[in-house]
Amino acid sequence: MPLTTHDIAWGLELLTTAMAVAGMGYMAVAIVAAQMYQLSRRGEQAGYTPDVSVMKSLKGVDAEMMEAFRSHCRQQYAGEFELLFGVSSRDDPAAQAVEELKREFPSVAIRLIVCPERLGTNGKVSTLAQMAPQARYEYLLINDSDITVTPFYLQRVMAKFAPRAGAAVGLVTALYRGRAHGKLFSRGGLASRLEAMGIATEFMPGLLVARMTEGGLHFGLGSTLAVSREALKKSGGLLPLVDYLADDYELGAQVARAGFAVELCAEVVETAVPAYGWRGFFEHQLRWLRTVRASRPGGYAGLVFTHGLAWALVNMLASGASALSIWLLGMSFFLRLAQAMTVGAEVLGDRQVLATLWLLPLRDAVAMGMWLAGFAGDTIMWRGERFVLEHGRLRAEKSE
Repeated sequence: MPLTTHDIAWGLELLTTAMAVAGMGYMAVAIVAAQMYQLSRRGEQAGYTPDVSVMKSLKGVDAEMMEAFRSHCRQQYAGEFELLFGVSSRDDPAAQAVEELKREFPSVAIRLIVCPERLGTNGKVSTLAQMAPQARYEYLLINDSDITVTPFYLQRVMAKFAPRAGAAVGLVTALYRGRAHGKLFSRGGLASRLEAMGIATEFMPGLLVARMTEGGLHFGLGSTLAVSREALKKSGGLLPLVDYLADDYELGAQVARAGFAVELCAEVVETAVPAYGWRGFFEHQLRWLRTVRASRPGGYAGLVFTHGLAWALVNMLASGASALSIWLLGMSFFLRLAQAMTVGAEVLGDRQVLATLWLLPLRDAVAMGMWLAGFAGDTIMWRGERFVLEHGRLRAEKSE
């Protein structure tokens, strides 16, 4: 018997009801995962302060970069630390910024290292691989150029390397929040807030859920990648990562495969989210999503259950606003607000989240659409170039 329009409508209503319920379950789990992280963070003691080399790969400058650098120079840390900045050429404007930083903080060990070789498609990792042999200390800490930290950053990160029972800690990473730029209804302001909201209310909750359900972390985040030389050597080093886009994820994964623990520290750092044009926003979101799909294909498919509020909206439309669908929408919105406030405001300390909670339905509708678009190809735009992702590796797209 052929399917009728009524059968299709009933099937869609049933499917979206199930997905809305599953989404509510996910949001509840995310809230629990956030509270578990909060408990672990309160119990940490910062007494281990080994010497550490902080490494940053630079290309060009932006308005937020110098303040991010200054935050690293103001560390209250009992151990020794140095700041290494790598550029591919002294002609890069970032080189002059580093020289200015050295004059501003003469008491801090700051070095500019020229790394002229291009070892792979990922220029950042290529630079880091050339910097590492010149670092003085046993621990290396890699983070992005726009990362701003508190004065206790090194103290909180390096404390996780303290000797303990069980597997030795090989890599420590950190949560982060995005700082949106531009006025809300100015050019790029809305897109900037939608991206910052996605970090605080989608990506970070997902990471905390993975930490809880997978028995810890098995990957890293570009916000902070602190690694011991022993773990780096035994896991293969930086050279195997020179063609990966998600080098942060892969570094943590290879350290975990080598038998070391990957830990999440108590510090939350901040990254600047520019005032995007819509094209830039969609390209950046698509690059991130396709990177996740390449790195964690199963996890990416599982994101279908994280769009609970969007599913509840679709369910209300599919059911003709039935009483059940209205109840599901109300409960989904309540849990979505609770998740956003628990992770975004409480865990991450993101003060912008509370002011933009009313944007959650728009953010979730965009997120579901972008998630579907992530399945539609393997090409990405990165630093003005088009690449193809092949099993997580970057390949320059051939011109016609």
